[in-house]
Amino acid sequence: MIAWRNPGRPIILASQSARRKEILRLLGFSFDVCMPEAIDESVFFVNDAPDDAVRRLAVAKAQSVAGSFPQAVVLGADTVVVLGSRVFGKPESRTEAHAMLASLAGSLHRVITGVALVCADRGFIGAGAAVTEVEFRAVSYEEIEEYLEGDEYCDKAGAYAIQGKAMAFVEGIRGCYYNVVGLPVSETIRIFTDFIRSQE
Repeated sequence: MIAWRNPGRPIILASQSARRKEILRLLGFSFDVCMPEAIDESVFFVNDAPDDAVRRLAVAKAQSVAGSFPQAVVLGADTVVVLGSRVFGKPESRTEAHAMLASLAGSLHRVITGVALVCADRGFIGAGAAVTEVEFRAVSYEEIEEYLEGDEYCDKAGAYAIQGKAMAFVEGIRGCYYNVVGLPVSETIRIFTDFIRSQE
């Protein structure tokens, strides 16, 4: 039995993300899903660095679910795309999505995912953040417009899905691929391991 995937308590994913569900399944976790409460995410990015902000936001999402399931361990996550000092979340419109992709074209940007594990019964809060660098080749206006004809961009930080048709934009990556998809593997395993060790 692999310890980190068997915390001895129910596991709840505080996200409806199909990508995060699939990554957890690939890792061998058994879990339920519960949507976190609505949170004003913008307030987390006012003063903090992006990695601190996504870490705190992931904790807030997990805590919003953990109070209702104190015996469970609740996993929360949040992903943003950072270009220089600009932080891109999910686009609110096609126009905003086009502007994001045009900014990312021909540039190196960072994808940061905050991950948190909360167990209310044990008073446990574990959190971290992972960073992956992604380089886009020069992408034309027409290529962006063609990409936006589908709905793949709608719920994605930075308006793209690296595992989808946006793979054509990518020149290269440095770091965890699955972090760009939505959940960093090593950081997730580390946090589950920390929880198990906290019970020893």
